[in-house]
Amino acid sequence: MFAKTVTESMASVVHGLTIGHLTEPVLQRSKRMILDTLGVGLLGTGTEVFQKVLQYSKIYSSDRSSTVWGQSNLRLPPLYASFTNGVAIHSMDFDDTWHPATHPSGAVLPTLIAIAEAMPPKQNYSGLDLLLAFNVGIEVQGRLMRFSNEASDIPKRFHPPAVVGTLGSAAAAAKFMGLEQTRCREALAIAASYSGAPMANAATQTKPLHIGNAAKNGLEAACLAYLGLEGNKQILDLESGFGAFYADYAPQMLPSLNFYTWLLGEQDVAIKRFPAHLGMHWAADAACSVRKHIVETDEVLPIDSIHKIVLKVPDARYVNRPFPNSEHEARHSFQFNACSALLDGHMSVQSFSDNNIHRPQLKQLLQKMQVEHPKDNKPNFEKLYCEMSVTLQNGRIITERCDTFYGHWRKPLSQEDLVKKFKSNAATVLSREAVDGIIETVEKLENVVDCSVLSSFLRLRDRPTADQMVRLSQWTK
Repeated sequence: MFAKTVTESMASVVHGLTIGHLTEPVLQRSKRMILDTLGVGLLGTGTEVFQKVLQYSKIYSSDRSSTVWGQSNLRLPPLYASFTNGVAIHSMDFDDTWHPATHPSGAVLPTLIAIAEAMPPKQNYSGLDLLLAFNVGIEVQGRLMRFSNEASDIPKRFHPPAVVGTLGSAAAAAKFMGLEQTRCREALAIAASYSGAPMANAATQTKPLHIGNAAKNGLEAACLAYLGLEGNKQILDLESGFGAFYADYAPQMLPSLNFYTWLLGEQDVAIKRFPAHLGMHWAADAACSVRKHIVETDEVLPIDSIHKIVLKVPDARYVNRPFPNSEHEARHSFQFNACSALLDGHMSVQSFSDNNIHRPQLKQLLQKMQVEHPKDNKPNFEKLYCEMSVTLQNGRIITERCDTFYGHWRKPLSQEDLVKKFKSNAATVLSREAVDGIIETVEKLENVVDCSVLSSFLRLRDRPTADQMVRLSQWTK
């Protein structure tokens, strides 16, 4: 059987090669290479860069450890705690989204919480320290994205959190750790060499690794910069530097600190109501509006009465999936989210279960779906819209359009609904006291003496003891 793709061809070779394929010239040359590599590696153990990396690695083989969120009896080195917690954040595509398009928080927050918990007891970080470093990490991501017009559209080549998120994580860690200016610069340069992940892995289990790697790699970059590792001092100025990720990269000087304004102050983020790619929220809202014209809220949708469904969305290929087969594909399918919302009248975490994805009724609706890409419907989270038209068997046509869904930065979630979302999510893992403790701590974070209290709550699966509650209360002013 012949391979159909280059990837399949490569995998076939990898799988099929055996010892019998090795020839004498290959054996002799490869042994020379192995010997040489061992020698230069041994010699390299005397270099300055090796000693810096070794020193860094020793730090993370010590007794310093950080909480894995939701795990009461498991701790990991900070690097891997930030990685696993970052993966958790993006595992369902339920995390916040900014414009230009990226997921800003997941690349930064796990890094800072891991650092706060792992540092020596005498080196406490306050809630204000955390807030400042977090915002620095968000700001760096926003500034980098604004160096490219290409970054304003739904991405085609690189997944942004793996690009700008890695540098955002490095910047946040460098700020949190109090690195001097030159080492902050080095942290950015080092992080750039950790950056980048292809969009082709969207809608797969690999995509959440992009956030986890951004958090982990940014922390590692800051730690290596702290130890004196150096990178290119013009990494953000060069096409061969950070410009490698964008065809139209045009970096600009940042405003003077005397007149500085935070991008987050000018541009809010979108908070999702259900776990899917941001574009799906326009489709779901339009579909729910159409449904109200056909049936009452609790009534079953009469699928046989529907002749045709037309969905007008931007031309973004990786979210154009007519018949998704997995939860990750479903989270990145305009068709699935529109039909699921039309069928049920809402979207939720349960919408992406295997049972719901493979419902016969849903497949019937998907078969009636046609997708159009109007020229005025731009693949841009600031400009896109979704319009759904349902033609019934009796000839009646129902059309609804969503320009701004609830949760978008133009129409943000209320604080009440945001807290409700948090409680619903966190209560699946943590005790009620821990859930309430996190809410209270975040609400008054600027007054928290030691922000590592968050980690203490993040691992409380069971009801805390009286002594635990006393210790937790001592971390706030």
